[in-house]
Amino acid sequence: MSLAAPPAPDPPSPPRLLDQIRHRIRAKHFARRTEKVYVDWARRFIVFHGKRHPRELGAAEVEAFLSHLALTRQVSASTQNQAKAALLFLYKEVLELPLPWLDEIVQAKVTRRLPVVLTVRETKSLLDELHGTPWLVASLLYGTGMRLLEGLRLRVKDVEFERREIVVREGKGAKDRVTVLPENLVPLREQIRRAKRLHELELSEGFGDVEMPHALDLKYPNSGRAWGWQYVFPARTRSVDPLSGAIRRHHLHEQSIQRAVRDAAVRAAIHKPVSPHVLRHSFATHLLQAGHDIRTVQELLGHASVETTMIDTHVLNRGGRGVTSPFDAL
Repeated sequence: MSLAAPPAPDPPSPPRLLDQIRHRIRAKHFARRTEKVYVDWARRFIVFHGKRHPRELGAAEVEAFLSHLALTRQVSASTQNQAKAALLFLYKEVLELPLPWLDEIVQAKVTRRLPVVLTVRETKSLLDELHGTPWLVASLLYGTGMRLLEGLRLRVKDVEFERREIVVREGKGAKDRVTVLPENLVPLREQIRRAKRLHELELSEGFGDVEMPHALDLKYPNSGRAWGWQYVFPARTRSVDPLSGAIRRHHLHEQSIQRAVRDAAVRAAIHKPVSPHVLRHSFATHLLQAGHDIRTVQELLGHASVETTMIDTHVLNRGGRGVTSPFDAL
């Protein structure tokens, strides 16, 4: 008697929509933060419309969601445009739906705000209120013009003490650039020596593997353990990599520096909204005030346009437009 053939297994279910967004973003090598933001906006959009699938929704529903953000939630124009960009990615890149109406939805007009810049005296007062690693990170940001995450993601191999320069890898727009390394930032050498001792301890305990960009660890399997690839500012504890599941030591978390700088500004009685990014604007402005060429400052900051540099250094004009008020002649 012949036995009946076993039933065919059910076909694997397609990945969930949010996972599809993640996969597509990773395939296009977008930043991890972009992935988190786009997935979050897609989730909010779906929940806002009663958890209906985006294939069932159209221009009216997208406009209703964006209007809700602007009128009810009162988000900024840049946040509203970020949500639109996320939905544009969802429909074009993930669902692959030809929807010309999405391009025609009006872009919110962004108000260009002048950045906060500290005076030299305020900068010194702020740094005087910081100590230890927060002081070193803040001093590095002010001394190089790097963004906070650029500084925290700094690798040992990209610090050139002899040439007094730092190579910033994959900054904003995934561009590399070179910036100046302050000669007086002596504690940075000791920080690197501490990081090396920690790395040697990690290796002895069977760890010491660091996250590598663009899957270089697959091409060069032991590169993640190399000293040159280690972070200058390693985290205090190991953690689980959310993508690979590997247990490794990441770089210092940005919130700890943001909190330390904010608290230091309060102690220094600086009555401006101060964040680590303010040190970048102050770096550029103080360089120009010292007589350096704006094109050089533009390269150090990694700006694609000199107009951006001009906006970031608005206080160079010493008040107004560099015009002396007639009142001062009285």
